[in-house]
Amino acid sequence: MAKGKGGFLGQDGLNAPDQATGVTASGGSQQATVSFTSPSDNGGSAITGYRVQDSTGAHAASGTSSPITVTGLTNGTSYTFNVWAINAFGWSAPSEATDSVTPQATRALWSMYGFNATEIEYVTVETLGDTTDFGDSTQGRYGGGSVSSSTRGVWAAGYTNTYVNTMDYVTIATTGNANDFGDYAYSARWVGGGVSNGTRGVFSGGYSGSTITQNSYITIASTGNASNFGSTDSNASMYSCGAASPTRGVFAGYQNTSFSNINNINYITIANTGNASDFGDLSATRARIGAFGSDTRAVFGGGAGSTSTIDYITTASTGNATDFGDMLTAGYGGSGTSSNTRGIFGGYDTVQLQYVTIATTGNAADFGDQTQADRYTAACSSNHGGLQ
Repeated sequence: MAKGKGGFLGQDGLNAPDQATGVTASGGSQQATVSFTSPSDNGGSAITGYRVQDSTGAHAASGTSSPITVTGLTNGTSYTFNVWAINAFGWSAPSEATDSVTPQATRALWSMYGFNATEIEYVTVETLGDTTDFGDSTQGRYGGGSVSSSTRGVWAAGYTNTYVNTMDYVTIATTGNANDFGDYAYSARWVGGGVSNGTRGVFSGGYSGSTITQNSYITIASTGNASNFGSTDSNASMYSCGAASPTRGVFAGYQNTSFSNINNINYITIANTGNASDFGDLSATRARIGAFGSDTRAVFGGGAGSTSTIDYITTASTGNATDFGDMLTAGYGGSGTSSNTRGIFGGYDTVQLQYVTIATTGNAADFGDQTQADRYTAACSSNHGGLQ
């Protein structure tokens, strides 16, 4: 039992919980997520909640379990955090402070996948405006996929004058040319848009003279070749897009082995290799669409067959997609990326970027322009919903 470790005057410190342990923090844009392990000794009374606070006391948040997100922070400013455990008798002593974390604005990157296009462009997701040059990929190609952690973006496969299996990576915070990551599991184009939990990235399907129904994965922080993850369902193979929560990845917008559009949505548990399972259906049959997500919701936009429709799902709950709104301009072959709150569509045969607020249904609005209209782009960001 905790001995004299209670937090505040007038509370029963003898029966307050012990301190939380293993306290860590990770930064987003204007926020930090604090993770911790509950104390082994609750003081003889169930823990009813936790309080997280920065070292100045100016920013705090409460919750019933780890992790807890503290909002309202200033990008570019460093913070440390402590955690208090609370039971009926009072508050624990503060935990050890986290290491310093510095929230940063979200950077989104597009690899322009024309036959000879090597440009990589970026925007700050929180600020409307046109893209800026980031650097060049290792070769011009189109029809690949992408995944990212908070610090690194990876693009896989594609097509030049032949199918390629190369993968590139960049450090998202630092402009410059891409570097070789390793080899994709197949020489392929129309690789499905990837999903990631910040540690592992998973790519879906593709086409290499014949359809590919195998998913492949990488460890984003470690360069090297991709490995087999498992299969999609028998109807799903190429052109798909992906979005993720910290635990689950969803793929949609496929064409099947007969090159027909299908409305299947499939899902995987990102941390566990294995075959995909059926999630539900899109609201309309279409392929070659863009997608992004928060940690709770995935959004799908555009596509061949029903080109202005935006759908959404609740990632943790299987079921059919629901209407979200409409895009400003119809198109297909685009891509999507996001912060945990705002999503951006681009690359739909137009220079226009379009955005939505993920938590709020409604039509897309103008964000800015890319430097060129380029179908089959691939996009990633530093603060998407899949990050743990």
